[in-house]
This record gives sequence, C-alpha cells and structure tokens, in this order.
Amino acid sequence: MSFHKSVAVSAVVAELLVNNEPMPLGPGRPNQDYEQKLRALTAEAAFAPRQVRDHDMAPACLAGLWLYHNFLDESHQISQAIETPAGSYWHGILHRREPDFDNAKYWFRRVGKHAVFEPLHAAAREIAGGDKLHASAKFLTTQSAWDPFAFVDLCEACLNESSPCVQGCRQIQQREWELLFDFCYRRAIGDQS
Repeated sequence: MSFHKSVAVSAVVAELLVNNEPMPLGPGRPNQDYEQKLRALTAEAAFAPRQVRDHDMAPACLAGLWLYHNFLDESHQISQAIETPAGSYWHGILHRREPDFDNAKYWFRRVGKHAVFEPLHAAAREIAGGDKLHASAKFLTTQSAWDPFAFVDLCEACLNESSPCVQGCRQIQQREWELLFDFCYRRAIGDQS
C-alpha cells in the first residue's frame, strides 16, 4: 500500500514511512528497526528545514509516527499530553488498537467532528465498495458521514472474529492514519489548506 501524502514531508519523516503493509487492527509488534530513529527524532528535526509553527501539531505527528511503527506506549505518552482534537484523535486510534474500545470511544467523543472525517468517509466507502462485505460492514457504503464509533465497533467485531472484513478495516485505518498525519503535518508547518 502506498502512502497517500498531500504534503511533502521532510526527508527524516519520509524515511520512517516505508511500511507497505497497513497497520494491524490490534497492537501489533513494535518495529524495532525504527526504534532508535524514533527515539532520536525531535519535532524540529521532523520538520526541518521548515520551522514548526504549531507546537501542538508537531508532537501530534510524533505520536502518529510511533503509532505507525506499533509503539503504542510511546505514542500514548505523547498523545495524552496534547489537549487538542488532533491529540484526542491519535489517543482514540491508539486505544482502538490496544484494544480498549470503550476508552477509544471516550477519546473520539473528545475529538468531536474533525476535518479528516469527510475525506475518510469517502475513502472508507471506496475501500468497502471494492470488497465483498460481510453484513457487519455494509454501513460503510451507506452511512451519510464518517462515524468513528461505528468503526470502533467494527474493529472490535473483526478482532473478536465475528466479522471477516479485517483487511478492509486495516486499509481504512491506514487511510485514516494518513489523513490525520497529513492534517497534523500541514498545521505544524503553518499550512492551513
């Protein structure tokens, strides 16, 4: 799966975005090959040569990068300190993957309506439309707006093996990560588009 970037990321970040497989729905195994690079990464280095303009969004990107490589504890430590909808969003994804579904829903309530919901809704509909869907996932093609709570429930069903649409959910989750990361990266460098 290729990474859908809408913003040119720094060379340091581009090196960290090389995984071709969608992230697991569950916690996964930390990608030890990237741990040292992630530990050494600062907000300034992640955006160089650009300057950080939004000092809440820069750590949100770092939380996302740790999550991308399945370091849930490190991502959690960062995201829980970010008192913004984006921080809550990363926190919600993290708890959905732990899995701690009730806690994920708590954090998604704190997100409210987010700017990535509209493109995520369209992406989920497209991904789900290409799959032979189990009845538990049909709502993805008919819902009128993105429903993060319904997606949490679907991920829970997949992890409990009561829904055979794991691959589709992983693809949607990957697209969600990409959209949120792009959103945070743009805001971090002062690009409000």
